Amino acid sequence: MFDYSELDIDELKAWLKEQGEKEFHAKQIFSWIYEKGILSWDEMSNLSRELRDKLNKHIRLPMLELVKMTESNDRETFKFLWKLRDGSLVESVLICSGHRRTVCVSSQVGCPAKCAFCASGQQGFFRNLRSGEIVEQILQINKWLSSKNEKVSHIVYMGMGEPLKNYESVVKSINFLSNPDYLNISQRRITVSTVGIVEGIKRLSSEGLKVNLVLSLHAPNQNIRKKIIPYARKYPLEDIMEAMDEYTTKTKRDITYEYVLLSGINDHPDHALELAHLLKGKQCTVNLIPYNPIPGVRLKRPEKKAIKDFRTVLFGCRIVNTCRYTKGVDIAAACGQLAMQENQAKLPVIEDNDD
Repeated sequence: MFDYSELDIDELKAWLKEQGEKEFHAKQIFSWIYEKGILSWDEMSNLSRELRDKLNKHIRLPMLELVKMTESNDRETFKFLWKLRDGSLVESVLICSGHRRTVCVSSQVGCPAKCAFCASGQQGFFRNLRSGEIVEQILQINKWLSSKNEKVSHIVYMGMGEPLKNYESVVKSINFLSNPDYLNISQRRITVSTVGIVEGIKRLSSEGLKVNLVLSLHAPNQNIRKKIIPYARKYPLEDIMEAMDEYTTKTKRDITYEYVLLSGINDHPDHALELAHLLKGKQCTVNLIPYNPIPGVRLKRPEKKAIKDFRTVLFGCRIVNTCRYTKGVDIAAACGQLAMQENQAKLPVIEDNDD
C-alpha cells in the first residue's frame, strides 16, 4: 500500500492500467484531490464502486488530521494544528491580507537550526516531512477556504523547520504545488526561507525555479550571528552572502533579508549602519521584525524609539526596509509552539550534527 502523494498523473495512469481500469480516471482523481480538496475515495462520486474499492485497498488518503484550528481576534490569522500518521504534530498558518490568502507551511517536525528566538527549534528536531505532508497542508486549507469561495494564493516555507535541510521534499512539493495539473500556484508566489544553508542555496539557484528566497539574517556580522543562530558556526556570513548573490544572478529574483530586532543584541544604530554596509548595492528588501517574546526565552523586544532609530539609519543609507510593528505571534519566530510541546512529550529528539 502506498500514499497518493507518491504518484504523479502519469504514474497514476500506469497504475490504473495495471488494475484494468481506464487511464482517463487519473484526471478525475487528480481533480477531486487537487482542485476540490477531497481526500476520501468514497466521496469521489463519478468513480465506480469497484474502482473506489481498489483505491481504498492500495492507496492511502489522507496524511494529515486536523487536531484544532485557532484564529486571531481580527480574524486575519488562522493557525492549524495537524496530526501526522506517526502521531507527531506540525502547524500551518493562514494569513488573510486584502485579497491574498497566504499559507505558511512547515517542512519538518521541529527544527535543527535552534535559533535563540524561535519556538520551533527550542525543543529539538524529530524528522523531515515528506513532500505529500507538505502539499497536504495546502490542500486541506484550500478546502477550508473553499466554503468562503476563496483559495490559497501564496505559499511561504517559513513554518516549523529549515526548508533547505529537507531539500528533496521541499523542491518536490514546490513542483507539485506549481504544476498546472495540480494546484497551479505560480512559483513567483512561492517563497522559501532559510537560515543560510549554503549548499542548499547554491543548489536551489540551479533548479530553474522562479521562487522567492528569504534569508533569516538577524545580525549584521558573524560574531552576533553565532550568538543567536547556532548554524552560523558552520556557515560563515561571507559564504552565505556570496551564495545569495549567486541566487540573484542566476534567477534574476530579488532577495528579502529578515531581521528580528532583539533588544540590546542587534538593535543599535551602529548595527543598522553595519547592516547597510553589508547590503550596499544589492537589490533587496530588509524585513524588520521587532521580537515578540515567547515562553521560556529570555529575550526582549526593543523600544519603539530604538526601532525608529534603526530604520532611520537604513533609510539614510538607501536600504529599502519594512517593519511589522504589530505585536502578537510572529510566524517565523513562534510557529510551532503547541506542536513542539506535544512532540517533545511523545517523540525521540534527533541530534543534528551540523551545529
